[in-house]
Amino acid sequence: MNNENIIGKLNQDLANELSAITQYLTYAAKVSGPYRPQLMQFFLAEVPDEQLHAQYLANKVVALGGEPTTIASPVAEAHSNREMMEAVLAAEITAEKSYTQRAREAEEFGDKALALQLEDMVRDEAGHKEEIQRILKDWPL
Repeated sequence: MNNENIIGKLNQDLANELSAITQYLTYAAKVSGPYRPQLMQFFLAEVPDEQLHAQYLANKVVALGGEPTTIASPVAEAHSNREMMEAVLAAEITAEKSYTQRAREAEEFGDKALALQLEDMVRDEAGHKEEIQRILKDWPL
């Protein structure tokens, strides 16, 4: 693992965080039905965590000598409240797996501080994932 490799991977993570911000903001606007206020607040409450992750990743890319991406990964299309929750769940699962892998790579790269920060991000994403799973648990099909 060299600087170029880790920068590329961190930029992919940054693109995914930028996508998550867009996803949560867009879905907050799109939710409908009797639970709209609660779902809107749920989505909006996730944005600050994703912004902090994105800012950390952008700063780390620069610190490593790279240029942070400004292009978000595509946001999953979703039309119903359930589809939105399922899309967000899939994104959180992907983020948790990616950060787990990235923490290992950071350790191999020799950047203990990066590895520890990524482990904190794994914890954040796992918490988001678990909350969404609980919301979806008894959601009618």
